[in-house]
Amino acid sequence: MATTTAPDRAARSGFLLELYRSALGKKYLMAVSGLVWLGYVLAHMIGNLKLYQSPEAFNGYAEFLRRLLYPILPESGTLNLLRLVMITALVVHVVSAYQLTQMNRRARPQRYEGPRDYVVADFAARTMRWTGVIVLLFMAYHLSDFLLGWVNPAPAGATLYEKVVASFSSVPIAAFYLVANVALGFHLFHGVWSLFQSMGWNNRRFNHLRRSLAIGFTAVVVGGNLSFPIAVQLGIIA
Repeated sequence: MATTTAPDRAARSGFLLELYRSALGKKYLMAVSGLVWLGYVLAHMIGNLKLYQSPEAFNGYAEFLRRLLYPILPESGTLNLLRLVMITALVVHVVSAYQLTQMNRRARPQRYEGPRDYVVADFAARTMRWTGVIVLLFMAYHLSDFLLGWVNPAPAGATLYEKVVASFSSVPIAAFYLVANVALGFHLFHGVWSLFQSMGWNNRRFNHLRRSLAIGFTAVVVGGNLSFPIAVQLGIIA
């Protein structure tokens, strides 16, 4: 039976370290961590669609997440593990993006996209950093609003459904959520588009499919998210 020798392990460790230090490694990390968040924002939006069903359905969904895999794990145990995964992916994504930006600035000027990609993702690509900052600020406020309750206008002891309605009933808060999700849309579009190039799955023949996937995914996620504050403002969700 073959065994791994110390030199083999050292060589493998050296290869992984060099890959991490390279621009290619940073792109891989951004792509994988981005995939984790793409899955999350889609699942999050789909779950929030229960707002249209009933308060009981939405609050029941929140309770289901809290008791996921209970009693194998403690209450909220699985949810906290998922949060840890999301936080780790976020840190990896932000740090890799920063390091990659610094590497590109030190190197000779070169666009991240190929010439054919720049036409498709021009505005989204050029605003990627700014939309990323807006999304981070939005996430901080979103957690303070619904998870921690620090800025939520609902009275103490309110259900999650009541917190959502109370928050989105405020015109300034609803407007902020709309603006933040438009920024998220630009970030998602370029993220999905560039994901294939980062992973080496780029082919001129399939670029129209990449564009369709980026547009479709963004439209579904952002369209769903935008509908929630609008529905509360119109009295559809109350």
